[in-house]
Amino acid sequence: MSVAPAPVRTVDDLVAQVLSGHRGPDPATLTATSVFWVHHGTRLAGGNTTYRNQYLLVRVGSAFGACAFEHGEFTPEVCAEASGQPLKRLLEDSRLPLRVAALDAYLGSTAPHRDSTAEAVALPTGTPEVRARARDAAIAGLLDVPAGAKVALIGVVNPLVAAIRDRGAECLPCDYNLTATQWGDPVTRAMDEVLDVADAVVATGMTLSNGTFDEILRRCRERDVPLVVYAQTGSAVAREFLGGGVTALSAEPFPFSQFSAEPTFLYRYRANPVR
Repeated sequence: MSVAPAPVRTVDDLVAQVLSGHRGPDPATLTATSVFWVHHGTRLAGGNTTYRNQYLLVRVGSAFGACAFEHGEFTPEVCAEASGQPLKRLLEDSRLPLRVAALDAYLGSTAPHRDSTAEAVALPTGTPEVRARARDAAIAGLLDVPAGAKVALIGVVNPLVAAIRDRGAECLPCDYNLTATQWGDPVTRAMDEVLDVADAVVATGMTLSNGTFDEILRRCRERDVPLVVYAQTGSAVAREFLGGGVTALSAEPFPFSQFSAEPTFLYRYRANPVR
C-alpha cells in the first residue's frame, strides 16, 4: 500500500521528497527536454512603471516549469548546459531559480493544473491592460477580508494594488525593485514592516526564486493570517503548500497572460483544512 508523503514545511523539504521518489517518478528517469529563458519588458497604458521580467523555463514532457530571476543571475549558456539533462541534476543545482523551475516542471507534469479540481478562470481576449485587470481581479477575489483590512502585497503590480483597494482593503506594498506605486505610494523593501502588521498577505511566486517564500510562509503560520500566492513562477510548487500556510493560490502556468492576446487560463485554488 502506498504511503502519502509527509507534509512539507519548506521548499527544500519538497525538493528532498521529489529526489527521494516520494512524490512520483524518480526524477533521474525524466529529462529536461528544453531549458530556455524569456526576457521582456512591459509598460501598461497610463502607467509609469516598466516591468522588466526574466524567466527561466524547463520543459518536462507536456509541462513547462517556470521561475523568474533577477538580472545577472544567469547567462544564456544555461540553456545549452541544462537542456537534455536528467531532471535530477537540475533539482540538485546550486542555483535556486533553476531548482525551482525544475521542481515546478516535475510537479506540473505529474499533476497538471488543467486536470485538477481548481477553478479555471478564463482571461479574456484583449489588450495587456484588459487582461492584467482581469487577472488581478481574479487574484484579489481570493481575499476574504473585511473593509479596512491591511493587506501586505509582496511583489507589486499596479493593477493588483488597485484590485485590493477596490475590495475596500488597505494595501501595504513591498518590493525589491520598485520604490513607488503608480499613484505615488511608497513601496518598502523590508518585508518585516508589512508582515508584522498585515491582516492578510498576498505574495508573488517570485518569492520562491529569491528565497523569501519560506520566511513569509513561516510568519503567516505564526501569526495565523491568510496567505494568498499569485504564481507564474512556481505555480505547481506553491500548490504543495495549500493548507500548510498558503490559504489560496492563483496558479498561472506558462504561457503566461502577458504573452498572448487570446484567451488563457489561470487556476484558483483554496486550501483544505490545515494539515
